[in-house]
Amino acid sequence: MFSLLYQAYQTYADITAPARGLARSLLPFLDNSLRDKSLMLRMMSGACEFTALAGLTHDRPAYGIGSVKVGRREVAIEEVVVQRTPFCSLLHFRKQLDIAQPKVLLVAPVSGHFATLLRATLETLLRDHDVYITDWHNARDIPLRAGRFDLDDFIMHVVGHLELLGPDTHVVSVCQPTVPTLAAVALMAADENPAQPASMTLMAGPIDCRINPSEVNKLATAKPIEWFERNVISTVPLRYRGAMRKVYPGFLQITAFMSMNPGRHAHSLIDMLANFVRNERKEAESVRDFYEEYLAVMDMPAEFYLQTVQTVFQEFHLPRGIMQVKGRTIDCGKIRRTALLTIEGERDDVCSLGQTLAAQDMCKNLRQYKKKHHVQPGVGHYGVFSGRRWENEVYPLVRDFIMSHAS
Repeated sequence: MFSLLYQAYQTYADITAPARGLARSLLPFLDNSLRDKSLMLRMMSGACEFTALAGLTHDRPAYGIGSVKVGRREVAIEEVVVQRTPFCSLLHFRKQLDIAQPKVLLVAPVSGHFATLLRATLETLLRDHDVYITDWHNARDIPLRAGRFDLDDFIMHVVGHLELLGPDTHVVSVCQPTVPTLAAVALMAADENPAQPASMTLMAGPIDCRINPSEVNKLATAKPIEWFERNVISTVPLRYRGAMRKVYPGFLQITAFMSMNPGRHAHSLIDMLANFVRNERKEAESVRDFYEEYLAVMDMPAEFYLQTVQTVFQEFHLPRGIMQVKGRTIDCGKIRRTALLTIEGERDDVCSLGQTLAAQDMCKNLRQYKKKHHVQPGVGHYGVFSGRRWENEVYPLVRDFIMSHAS
């Protein structure tokens, strides 16, 4: 039954695609000096921008980071895939520099958006670090023959990436992947793996959702896991490479995200249209750019989504000490070498205060000088890792913490 919903969504997308395409094709003709003198042309331009946004895209946007300023120099960036699996590309943003910078693995979420949602985080880190990112693939484009992908596989991907990058790597994880990142580091510590990272920064993540539950947490515990399996899992249509793969569709995830603050999104889009009409293009384009990224969605493998809901949000396996990966129990007390920085946002309504902090107590055998916690005043979930406060207040803490634990 639920597969029909995916088909219905796809039918709607196909029907509305010509209108969105026409709007995009008209924009270059409306975007000229005549627009500044004509209210009618500005209204038409705004309407076309609005129409072009009225749909989702399932292709990863470009990172668009051609260069970065290192000190006083503008340094070119080259994107290089250094490891690829059917489910993820490890992407290196390589710089031609004659100085060594700390190596950082940025672990992006698999939560309905592409890794490009962390573009601001990535671009800032690139100033002072040699950065790699987990560029996860859209499940609807992954053939069935590639097999399953669950939370255990995510964890083993992180372990594999860290082993490839080698000792003295620093790992930074944002939101959902903080749990598998912590589990991966604990697993490596238990094995005395020489590639254990030098430091681990966990930002705005659901380490222990029993603490100060948010509305997201309450929604996850309101229904049994069987309900999620019956009601939100769908099958990829035959037209895509991942045909017949079971997924949690990206269009459902973005609907859930936007339903949390429908008024705010409506006001933002209306303001964008009004700004185009008033010829306040900088403000309008800022909103448009945000939604172009926000409305680029990816499907998640069903087994990954269901295992994450059950073990992280319903049964809290990691903080209870019962989480297993490939049959092995995860013990965060094994972590002794990897320094830990946890960061939370004061107004975070996705991962509430205290949930990420819980990692500090779980790493009970880590010496105190290797631990640090920070609560960023005045920011919500996204403000922890993007925006002005991230740039000016959070990032300097991350940079200094990494430098203090670099060899």
